Amino acid sequence: MFDTLQARARTQGVDLRQPPPEPTSCCGRGCNGCVWEGFYAAAQYWRDEALLVLSD
Repeated sequence: MFDTLQARARTQGVDLRQPPPEPTSCCGRGCNGCVWEGFYAAAQYWRDEALLVLSD
């Protein structure tokens, strides 16, 4: 998703902010409030923002 939207932005001559980095500190135990939950929320926000910028 990140690569696709960034490529689309390049073809439109638009700069997007960097997408969120993948977490590196997950323990793999399925904790409540896992770092992956935060990543997925940040990725969704980034996607929504990118689509808004690209639709202008």
